[in-house]
Amino acid sequence: MPDPDPNPSRGPLAGVRVLDLSRVLAGPLCTMVLGDLGADVVKVERPGTGDDTRTWGPPWAQGPDDRESAYYLSVNRNKRSVAADLKSDDGRALVLRLAREADVVVENFAPGMLDGWGLGYAGLSAENPGLVFCSITGYASDGPEAGRPGYDFAVQARAGWMSITGEPEGTPVKVGVAVVDVLTGQNAAIAILAALRERDRSGRGQRVEVSLFDSALAGLVNVTQAVLVTGNEPRRWGNAHVTIVPYQAFDAADRPFIVAVGNDAQWRRLCAAIGADDLAADERFATNPGRVEHRDGVVMALAARFRARPAAQWLGMMEAAGVPCSPVQTVGEALADPAAGARWPMEGPSYGAVSTVASPLRFSRTPAALRDSAPALGEHTDEVQRLGWKVLESG
Repeated sequence: MPDPDPNPSRGPLAGVRVLDLSRVLAGPLCTMVLGDLGADVVKVERPGTGDDTRTWGPPWAQGPDDRESAYYLSVNRNKRSVAADLKSDDGRALVLRLAREADVVVENFAPGMLDGWGLGYAGLSAENPGLVFCSITGYASDGPEAGRPGYDFAVQARAGWMSITGEPEGTPVKVGVAVVDVLTGQNAAIAILAALRERDRSGRGQRVEVSLFDSALAGLVNVTQAVLVTGNEPRRWGNAHVTIVPYQAFDAADRPFIVAVGNDAQWRRLCAAIGADDLAADERFATNPGRVEHRDGVVMALAARFRARPAAQWLGMMEAAGVPCSPVQTVGEALADPAAGARWPMEGPSYGAVSTVASPLRFSRTPAALRDSAPALGEHTDEVQRLGWKVLESG
């Protein structure tokens, strides 16, 4: 067994060095996850403009010297920023110097671009055989769409997400957050951790690749499996569920809420809680297959009843009976919810003092933590040029 970490507050990935050559969302989210867990992350950005998301506003967080977009702040904490032009000899030399001592490189450049600068996997692994090199692509590099740019919205459309999202008679809509980018970033972090674990055994690094399209298809889980089993195309169900009833949103007298009855015992408890003895006695509705078959009757009866009282009353009745339910909250309400996790305070000269949602990953001994606020563009360029990774170890 390894010796206990004398300073567990550093996080479970303390000592892992990550060179972040990515921008926008999937790559930066991946490296932020690693940084939250204690990895030392150096983010390399274009001089002058930096990561594209720095200009994706409003909204802006305004600081004493400048401003940063909320979008950029959401995925770039626990990093140091270095401004380096990879088209220049000096910029490439700095990246090569850092890569020689890095454990991980994360990039989402167009295929072949880094190779042309001598900074692709072949070039960097020749200098550092233990390097885990993660490429985030739009489509798999060994497939017919290799090299095609990947954008979350386009991939949601192409991978089938939009075809199952929205009201049954409405138009297809995208999910309200760039969910494919988020899934891809998380998948990339998982792949990197697996490659590092394998390196512990073999002593060798490797290239890992995670594509948006692959992540989107895998993220459809039971939906894709149903198509593979039946050959039937799924339809849009709005806020209802294709195989469970009642499992959807309803309107109360004042606001919407959801009921998520997952089994027949919960159905009986629901009927008892809301005084729906007539529904409980109807043999057509006694089992979930029956409720699915007679969906319209179940939903219409519940909808008429629920419109008579405020949501809080119905939710109180159902919660007391152990029936899964929830108000449909705004994001602001969700952030103020007692169930919401901690906030981490960040502060920087370009954006002032802000808070950010803490990592959802919880550890009993080596917690995730905010160690560095999201950096200003090139904030650490001079330090890293002079000291390399040493600035991180002593910072």
